[in-house]
Amino acid sequence: MGRAFEYRKARKLKRWGNMARTFTRIGKEIDIAVKAGGPDPNNNTRLRILMQNAKAENMPKENVERAIKRAVSKDTSDYKEIVYEGYAPHGIAIVVEAATDNNTRTVANVRHAFSKFGGTLGTTGSLDFMFDRKCVFKINKPAEFDPESFELEMIDYGVDEIFEDEDGVINLYGAFDAYGNIQKYLEENKYDIVSGEFTRIPTDTKELTPEQRADVDKILDKLDEDEDVTNVYHNIKED
Repeated sequence: MGRAFEYRKARKLKRWGNMARTFTRIGKEIDIAVKAGGPDPNNNTRLRILMQNAKAENMPKENVERAIKRAVSKDTSDYKEIVYEGYAPHGIAIVVEAATDNNTRTVANVRHAFSKFGGTLGTTGSLDFMFDRKCVFKINKPAEFDPESFELEMIDYGVDEIFEDEDGVINLYGAFDAYGNIQKYLEENKYDIVSGEFTRIPTDTKELTPEQRADVDKILDKLDEDEDVTNVYHNIKED
């Protein structure tokens, strides 16, 4: 098992513990996907996966349907995906992903979170070298499953790490631009896809004392409260 497994195992996913906020995040992603590729999941691969993600998070079907209807309505907000990058105290790098209909509001909130607790907001792209962008799929383990042959097959489609988690779900990490190829292979071969998304894995991590970690957590917690923020990544080494 490699770096993706260790990072995934250690991440503090407070946001995912808040069901209402999770539904809001998925709803915004559905809005963006529908406006980009249409409301028919049969012709919109990204929407199809988001609907599976929603199901995995126990988002009611009617919520998903409302999100799709809102996206095709001319009266809905026009959400854009934006990335902010900066440093927290003690040299910790933070990447913030947001989906917003008001960039002025969102960047002000993100900048405030950094500045209030001793951090600094940087320029877009300044931290690209510190994180690897990956796509990650989760599939239910088939009744008949040969890990070695499956891994050899998936390498050809851009997967570079596979592991089984404690729930018996198979996790596949691959190159960012391999998302479409991996999804197509899994669907064509009738694998039961639980979810598919993108993530950022730090190329190196930094160890902090409990006191230093508390300083950084103030920024992370503040960002986590912002409804425009969809994901926050950092390079803290977890215990």
